[in-house]
Amino acid sequence: MAAEEIEPLEFKRRADAGQKLQLIDVREPWEIAIAGLPQALSIPLNELPQRLQELDPKLDTVVMCKSGARSRRAAAFMVSRGFERVANLTGGIDAWTRDIDPTLQTY
Repeated sequence: MAAEEIEPLEFKRRADAGQKLQLIDVREPWEIAIAGLPQALSIPLNELPQRLQELDPKLDTVVMCKSGARSRRAAAFMVSRGFERVANLTGGIDAWTRDIDPTLQTY
């Protein structure tokens, strides 16, 4: 089973509707300092294997990064570890900045 893809607009629609979503940002802390989403839990990609126990595998989980590549790998890893409801934020923070919040700094 592969992780789904979710567009930023769809993620925002679900979150605004009150759906409980676990958002994981797998970028490095310096990247999040430039442009981050306050609701995201920061778990850098290289720390994910050791920190999976911090996450609830029963919750709908969305994984994000800068452009979607690292988060796609992270989502696939999570699926391989038994997480069933995982989606990759298509386009990452770059797409979020373009489609949702153009006030965020790009890098």
